[in-house]
Amino acid sequence: MKVFDQTLRQFIEASGSKSPVPGGGSVAAVSAALGASMGAMVARLTSGLKYHSVSERMNEIIRQMEAAIHTFEHFAAEDMDSFKAFMDALHLPKVTAEQRADRTSALQKAAIHAAEIPISLMTECRDTAQILAASAELFNKNVKSDLGVAVILLEASAQSAWLTAQINFKYIKDLSLRNKLQEQGNGTLKHIQKTKEQILNIIS
Repeated sequence: MKVFDQTLRQFIEASGSKSPVPGGGSVAAVSAALGASMGAMVARLTSGLKYHSVSERMNEIIRQMEAAIHTFEHFAAEDMDSFKAFMDALHLPKVTAEQRADRTSALQKAAIHAAEIPISLMTECRDTAQILAASAELFNKNVKSDLGVAVILLEASAQSAWLTAQINFKYIKDLSLRNKLQEQGNGTLKHIQKTKEQILNIIS
């Protein structure tokens, strides 16, 4: 069953079990989806005559948050699939030279993919938080705490995804690619941290 088709209780029980999936990457994606859902709620509650002048903007934000939620759902599934692919590669036969070469190639491909997914998740978290930051001063002040929850969850999800990405770096033999991913992740994390502080300063 897909992560987003489970009940909340089922997902919590699965993530707390001995099974390696769903793991930290999938939990980060679910947390990010909750952050985006809070963003959608804040936009929906910025409605009525008082907010008529920004109604089109709020509707656009709602659409963007819903799109982000679907993207995070995709990342939750991709994270679990990438782990399975890595484990499958790890258990490939390595008796002959040809088998060892095939196994090494499969491991590299799987490790790179397993690192790229959480970095892509980080990027989506950053972009989603930035959408909210751009309109932070327009939102209904009565739900400013929910806006704070949204951006805190998105930033925490990015932090969590970064830990997942870094775990996979040690398996990537291409140092140039590893450094590129490291730089990309660091930059994305700094950006969303600044965005979080920006929003928290506005609502505090």
